[in-house]
Amino acid sequence: MKAPHLNRRLVLEAPTRVPDGAGGYVESWAPLGTVWTHVSVRGSGGERAEAGMPVSRTRFRIVLRGAPVGSSMRPAPDQRLTGDGRIYVIRAVAEHDPAGRYLTCFADEEVAA
Repeated sequence: MKAPHLNRRLVLEAPTRVPDGAGGYVESWAPLGTVWTHVSVRGSGGERAEAGMPVSRTRFRIVLRGAPVGSSMRPAPDQRLTGDGRIYVIRAVAEHDPAGRYLTCFADEEVAA
């Protein structure tokens, strides 16, 4: 298997809860680290209405170096990858090759139209 060309640097982020000072919390994002990736479009995009506004969604396949299960640098669903003003929400993660040297993240980018 030919190794993917990892040419785009993205930041892996995980959701966190931060106290709001009034007994509740606010959801925020904590950076876990920087990863080199190969980003490609997966299939076609679409548009839907959310809260009365059109939202455009494009699906992506993002390949990055593998990390062992349990590692903080192994992406997981509902985390995200960010960079260059774009946000990719991770929906699923799978091994890209049988040896697990690379992982594939199936992600969506949603933008208000």
